[in-house]
Amino acid sequence: MSEPAKARAVLSIQDFKLVREALLFCMTAHGDSPEAAKFSHLYHRLGSASGR
Repeated sequence: MSEPAKARAVLSIQDFKLVREALLFCMTAHGDSPEAAKFSHLYHRLGSASGR
């Protein structure tokens, strides 16, 4: 039986930066809605994952 292929990264560091920019836009567009809080949490998690 052959070895499984090595795992590859799905997103690059540049992708994290682009997604974070999009989330900033969404947070601004949604104001104080519950979705804005969700976008904010995701924004911060992505910052931690990408090493800011």
